Amino acid sequence: MPPEEPPTERVIESRRIHEGRIVNLRDDTIERPDGQRSRREVVEHAAVVAVVPIDPSGQVVLVKQYRLPAGQALLEVPAGGIEPGETVEEAAQRELQEETGLRAGRLRRLCGFYVSPGYCDEFIHLLLALDLTPGPIDGDEDERITVVRLPLDEALRLVESGEIKDSKSIIGLLWAERRLAHLSP
Repeated sequence: MPPEEPPTERVIESRRIHEGRIVNLRDDTIERPDGQRSRREVVEHAAVVAVVPIDPSGQVVLVKQYRLPAGQALLEVPAGGIEPGETVEEAAQRELQEETGLRAGRLRRLCGFYVSPGYCDEFIHLLLALDLTPGPIDGDEDERITVVRLPLDEALRLVESGEIKDSKSIIGLLWAERRLAHLSP
């Protein structure tokens, strides 16, 4: 028997604190079913697609870029925002092309997850990209990206050792390993 659904909170007032290029911040006053009121700060972020590209030789194609909030360059799977009117698959192909210069012949859904639902509404769609073909890299002008190819086993070792620290990449690489073990050629 599935667990009982927790009672919902009802927003009774919402105040916009910040509107930015990437995130917005709002302060909500909520009412619980028992009538008690509380405040919730919510970071709004558009949905994101992240892609785990695996080439025919079993190499995973990652990107390395400096991330100011982390204070270091991180090794990650290609990812980016889903544009208005774009499907998840269209966004995956666009981000893959922009960051690595590759296109996928096949895309397979791995999973989807909220980054940190206690304060943020960002949802990431994770896809596996197979049957890769080369094309031009067409990245955003404010991104400085280095493409890194590693055997999937080596990338998983970097996850285990803590050298890959990005959550979407950790989740994506672990799911890719699982999915590839069950895919027929």
